[in-house]
Amino acid sequence: MTATPEQLPQVRLIATGGTIASRPDPRTGAVGPAVDPAELIAAVPAVADYATVTGEPFAAVASWNMTPAMMFALAQRLDAVLADPQIAGAVVTHGTDTVEETSLLVDLVLQSDKPVCFAVAQRHAAAPGADGPANLTAAVRVAASPAARGRGAMVVANDEIHAAVSVVKTHTTNPATFASPGHGPAGVVTPIGVHFAVPASSRQPLDVEWIEERVALVKLVTSMDDRLLRWFVDDGIAGLVIEGSGAGNVPGTAVPGIEYALDRGLPVVLTSRCHAGALAPNYGTPGGGRTLRDLGVIAGGELTGPKARIALLVLLGLTQDHERIRRHFEGDRYPQ
Repeated sequence: MTATPEQLPQVRLIATGGTIASRPDPRTGAVGPAVDPAELIAAVPAVADYATVTGEPFAAVASWNMTPAMMFALAQRLDAVLADPQIAGAVVTHGTDTVEETSLLVDLVLQSDKPVCFAVAQRHAAAPGADGPANLTAAVRVAASPAARGRGAMVVANDEIHAAVSVVKTHTTNPATFASPGHGPAGVVTPIGVHFAVPASSRQPLDVEWIEERVALVKLVTSMDDRLLRWFVDDGIAGLVIEGSGAGNVPGTAVPGIEYALDRGLPVVLTSRCHAGALAPNYGTPGGGRTLRDLGVIAGGELTGPKARIALLVLLGLTQDHERIRRHFEGDRYPQ
């Protein structure tokens, strides 16, 4: 028996721009956000079988122009929307370039246990084989599913559901770009339902009133010295994320810059340029992981550099205590 609209779950779509809402300019051919929430919903009539969807605009930007302040404001708006007992979940349409960062920030601070599903596209709305409609339909289905409750923020694309903490964009243009290296999708969307691989785990969102945007990310490569690190510190950053190599190592020539940051009270978080695997502080040679740990550098687990930066700028809105920050990064929230 088919459910009536009154019996279907209610899902709110919040539009931020991105390729999923973009079309080429007929005069120049340049692609940019041009589709409003009502048009997005109208383009996916199949969602009416799963949920009653209403939309609202939040922004109309390419995702590389999303700032942490905008991400935080989005999270606050989502909490306000999800406080409505009639709303089962939310879908955010977003560009692919930085959705892994926005989704993680939302996941960190979202107080509601209702699902937030990010819908994306690699091909704009007027392109042959546009993937936006299928991804948006799948995202609505996940947001409306009771099984998605308690799972925080997710990215839904190519009929796969990826947790915000692990999802990364792996290809510049291929629609099958999103993956969770080392873990795989958290679930899938099939013609007959929404299926998750494991039960939802207990979430512990961070209750923050502001975020610290002055956090720098520096990728260190062979023989790189410490001048850039010192410049960032002298310029007034509040936190530093280092992307090293392997299981968490950096050139010994850069270590004085890390010590410079630590001596001035800055938290320094270490990540790896590898696509999968946690850090292993084994090496005691100059720049080795054990040496860095002994200096007070915080291991970022399996987080990528951009994700670790998002986590640190949120944490710095909560505490300046390095040990509390360390416990967060080395706790159960992130794969280790």
